Amino acid sequence: MARPIAETPHLKGKAAKIFLDDVRKNAHKRATKEEKERIKKNYEMIKSIARFEWS
Repeated sequence: MARPIAETPHLKGKAAKIFLDDVRKNAHKRATKEEKERIKKNYEMIKSIARFEWS
């Protein structure tokens, strides 16, 4: 039988500050055209080999 997944702990103190600083610093950044093409290529490759049965 599977064990329950523990809750993710809340960030506090220095870890929370670092996380929020990173979020604010990167909030305006967008993926480049090359990154989008790489992501799309990888998505298509995975889609071609994945076989999911939806009910």
